[in-house]
Formats: sequence, structure tokens, C-alpha cells
Amino acid sequence: MLELKVEDPALEPFVKAVARPDGQPAAADTPWRDRFALRTRGMTSSAIRELLKVTADPEIISFAGGLPAPEVFPVAEIEAAADRVLEEHGAQALQYGTTEGFLPLRELLVRHMGRYGIHVTPANILITSGAQQALDLLGKVFLNSGDRILTEEPTYLGALQAFTAYQAQYLPVAMDDDGLDMAALEEALRAGPKFLYILPNFQNPSGVTLSVERRWKLVELATRHGVPIVEDDPYGQLRYEGDHLPPLVQIDAEHHGCNGGTKFRGGVIYLGTMSKVMAPGLRLGWVVAPEEVMEKLVQCKQGMDLHTSTFTQMVACETARGGFLDRHVRRVRQVYRERRDTMLAALERHAPPGVRWTRPAGGLFLWLTLPEGMSSRELFPDALKERVAYVPGSAFYPNGGGERSMRLNFSYPTPEAIEEGIRRLCNVIAWRYKSC
Repeated sequence: MLELKVEDPALEPFVKAVARPDGQPAAADTPWRDRFALRTRGMTSSAIRELLKVTADPEIISFAGGLPAPEVFPVAEIEAAADRVLEEHGAQALQYGTTEGFLPLRELLVRHMGRYGIHVTPANILITSGAQQALDLLGKVFLNSGDRILTEEPTYLGALQAFTAYQAQYLPVAMDDDGLDMAALEEALRAGPKFLYILPNFQNPSGVTLSVERRWKLVELATRHGVPIVEDDPYGQLRYEGDHLPPLVQIDAEHHGCNGGTKFRGGVIYLGTMSKVMAPGLRLGWVVAPEEVMEKLVQCKQGMDLHTSTFTQMVACETARGGFLDRHVRRVRQVYRERRDTMLAALERHAPPGVRWTRPAGGLFLWLTLPEGMSSRELFPDALKERVAYVPGSAFYPNGGGERSMRLNFSYPTPEAIEEGIRRLCNVIAWRYKSC
């Protein structure tokens, strides 16, 4: 195993997170450690969560987190909505609620998703405490120890953390600029995974979008092999160029003849979130699933937290109504498009030869690949000394790999910080490349 030798003690939390596969603490004097469930042996801290602690220094330009820009948070609108909710519905807002979620919010989501081709009823929607809780619920409902999940390679670290807690194994499938390699996908499907976990739009971490042709092929192959799909779509509304592409859940519904007017069924469970289009601190996500799946999800959520915060749901619903959510998404797109363009232009100016990167049409991230012989983990301490940070790509590979890659976030830093941070990062890359 590669070990990072780091002199700066501030780096230790991150080094431990990415370099220790077991993530186990030092031996304790209490009897608790001997009583941990077997499934905890595979649990590790999120490398990104640990890295954010290191990069809290305001002098560090961080491309590491997947943080939305705080400048676009609708603070005034949420404050006004909270006042109205407390004034008009205070007792209800502060009371227990239904596990499925606040009905007016689910109805609002039905209308909102309908504009993107997803036609369901409130009975198909479960409100969760962020989309991350939805991933955990799916693991609890579907995974037995040793079950295999087919993922893109690389894939979202938070999903790996959620599913690994249920002792999942992984069948990663490589991607190119148009998404999953279809030949490799078909071969992997023959291994009989429990389900596919796919981020078709501006994927985290790569920024790659699955092409229309491959979306149809993916649904056709998954249907033929009898393998369901979990479609995670946190960034689908954050498109900065090109046309909207049909989500997998819409393609699957059309494939099964149930897209509008008939009962929702089929082989795709869809995940959405308000974290990227409104504010992550609200911790609001949702699951779209057939009713027979919804029943089990609801039962699991009851054992987990009974229901998502009634107050938060009512405030979000009050904020989003009247077309505000659509107007706000347009503003967010404008801000993030400028920052994406700034990062791409800075890379064109400053990147040394041999460095490659993706050109995402939306979302929050791009994926940079270093020249042969370089490691993004070994480069990280040098980058941090220059007060710039990123996430090494190996964190996103379930079965190892990605040593030359890194994820860069462009939504959080200002355009000025992006320009300076990319200049610093590219100088570090050029210096290390010459010394290799």
C-alpha cells in the first residue's frame, strides 16, 4: 500500500482517510470496540469530509468539496418562508409528520419533475434527509453481505460509503467521454449484480454525461438481464450547454409502457436532492420508486428517523412555490457556468503538457488526469504547501485505481480564486513532473 510521508501535521486527518483501508482507530481501553458489528470492519471515514477539515483554512483555495456557492443560497426567501410557516402553520410545522413526507412538497416535486419527463404521483415519492439517506435506505432494503453492485468507474464516494456499510462488493465499469463502455457493461451484467448505480448527468466525480444512445442501450441491457437501476441525479438541472437529455427513469417507463397515465412501475429507482439547487443545509432529498418498493423504504425510514423534519419540508415547499424554484435554478446555472468556463480557460492557459481534463456540460466537477508516472496522492502535500487542494482520484475507485486522477470542484470558489488556484496547481504539477 502506498504510504504518504507528510511533514505538515495538518495533513494527517486526510492522509489517514485516503491511505488506511481499514480506517480503524487506535486500541481503546473500553469494551466497545470488541462489540462492533462485523459490517463496521469495512467502514471508513469519507476522504472528502476529512479533507474539508484540512482545507478550512481561508488561505487555502479548495477545489476539494462538492460545495454549492453560498452566494446563491436564497437566504432572504427562506427566512421569509420560515416566518410565514411559523405564523400560519406553526403547530403543524413543529409536530411529528408522516414518514412519506409533507404532501404539498411531494405534489410540488411531482409537478417539477414532470417538466423533466418524469411522470409519477405523490405515492411514488419519499422525502429523505438528503439524498445520502436515500442511498443508505436502498442499501438497507436491497443489500445482503457480498451482494455486487455495478457502478461506473470512477463513481460517487458517498454511495460507496453507504453501500459498503452493508458489505457490498463492486463491479466497476470503465467510462469514456460518452459515459459507460457498453461492451464492458454487458459483460459485467452477466455476473448478476443486485443493481446498477448510475449518475447519468455530469457525473460525480468525472463530470461526464451518458449519451442518449447509451442511455437507451443501458436500459435495454439492464431489462434483458433483469437487473434494476438506481439513477442518482443530483445535478440534472444544472446544465450549462446543450439540450436536456431524458433521464433513465423516463426511458425505462417508456420501455415498459407506463410513462404517464398508468401506474408507475419498471426497473429504475430515481434519486433527487435540493442540496444543489436550493441549499444543502436543508438536508432534503427524495426517492422515486414503484409503490411495492416504497413500502419497504418507508418501513426502513421509520426505524431510522421516523420522518424528515416537518418544519424543513414546509419551509422548502413555501420557498419553492410560485415558480421561485425554476427562477432560482436559472440563476444558479448562470453563476456556475461562469465558474466552469473560468476553470476550463485557466487550465488551457496554465496546464503543462500531458495533462488532460474533462469538459463537463453541467454539474459541479471536472476530472483531471496527470501525465504518466505521476500520482495525485503523492502530489497532494506539495499542492497544499502552495495553498491549493483537490480530491485525489483513488478515493472514487471501489476496487483500486485512479492514481493519476483528481477531482476539481468549480462551483464553490469565486472566479478569481479559480484562476489563481489553477495557476498554483499547474505550477506544482509542472514542478513534480520535471522531477519524476
